[in-house]
Amino acid sequence: SYSNNSPPVFYFATKVFVLTSSPPSMKFSRPEIAISKPLAACGEDEYEEEAVGIENFGEDFSRITINRPKVRENDVRFDMKFCGICHTDVHISLNEVHQTMYPVVPGHEMVGVVVEVGDNVTKVSVGDNVAVGCVRDSCLTCPNCEKGDEQYCLKKFTHTYNSTKNPTYSHIGGNPDTQNFGGYSGSDVVHQHFVMKLPADMPLEKAAPLVCAGITMWSPLKHWGATDTTKKMNIGIVGVGGLGTMGIKLASKLGHRVVAISSGDKKEDIARAKGASDYVVSTDADSVATEFCRLDLILNTISGNHSIAPYISMLATDGVLVQLGCTTGPMEYEQDLLLFNRISIAGSLIGGIPQTMELLEFCYENNVYPDVELVDSSQLNEVFTKLQTANAGGVRYVLDIKKSMEL
Repeated sequence: SYSNNSPPVFYFATKVFVLTSSPPSMKFSRPEIAISKPLAACGEDEYEEEAVGIENFGEDFSRITINRPKVRENDVRFDMKFCGICHTDVHISLNEVHQTMYPVVPGHEMVGVVVEVGDNVTKVSVGDNVAVGCVRDSCLTCPNCEKGDEQYCLKKFTHTYNSTKNPTYSHIGGNPDTQNFGGYSGSDVVHQHFVMKLPADMPLEKAAPLVCAGITMWSPLKHWGATDTTKKMNIGIVGVGGLGTMGIKLASKLGHRVVAISSGDKKEDIARAKGASDYVVSTDADSVATEFCRLDLILNTISGNHSIAPYISMLATDGVLVQLGCTTGPMEYEQDLLLFNRISIAGSLIGGIPQTMELLEFCYENNVYPDVELVDSSQLNEVFTKLQTANAGGVRYVLDIKKSMEL
């Protein structure tokens, strides 16, 4: 039977790695629960691949060798061209959430070119541009998977990296005990179900963040009716970073009035340039009052612990506040704010394959892309340190894989 009453879990090893290196430029967390899971020797059903990752807890990024599964009948192998750098990469790589297995190779915003397909593959062909996002595997048979919500797989989806192969359903080849590695690498092999074909002339470096940042914003917009272009809504976007600016672009292109919400006024010009009609400073009571009971939907991208009370006061009757950021502590709000205006607080997690393909088509047809900054592997420590603090420019950093592999 399926149960959705427990939180998502991953299958981890049990050996704990003890920090012995000197303090790095990046700030790691919770050394007592970090896991050392050294790679086994490369098997006959695997191949060695170059990657950029963190070998041990507390160390900087470096070049490492990982094992990838060889192509089986339903698999697609693609050479990596670019991989977006997501805030989740920071959380996981530096052991801020869950338990990180070291070595870790981050990256779940992968784009590349198909170089090999299995005998049963019909979805893509050699030479196609493709993308793979946060979901590497899922059971494909539960009710949620069957309707295209693989991210809500009732047997728990397998994240693209820092996960192990789920013994109850795995569609991943190679050594069943080897952890999964992300897109900061030369190539990857993924079951065709989770591979999405891209238009030949779609800019790959801009497409990469769409399969995480883009779908994270698109899925709640779709679920709560905002992708119906016959509707005109008032939509708030909390946070004007790489995720928030993508939400502003999507919501405004869909024809809605968009209100950017931030804790200060420094990002107002950025927000308006991306398509926001209005701007609210959440720490200023007078500013918050200008949107009192006006917003139909608010998407909150903030990943740190904070009070959500100001956002709730801006929601119209039957309004919905959707929590998108990864936080580890409780949210603060007064229940009366919900009761007297029939307010709902909800959550949303990325999106399934059908929704992601719909988003990619929308962005391609409407020329809606994130603002990206290309970096190479020599800059990863610096980029991760920046993202631990803030994303002042609202850009999405994208790792140039070819350049990184040549360093």
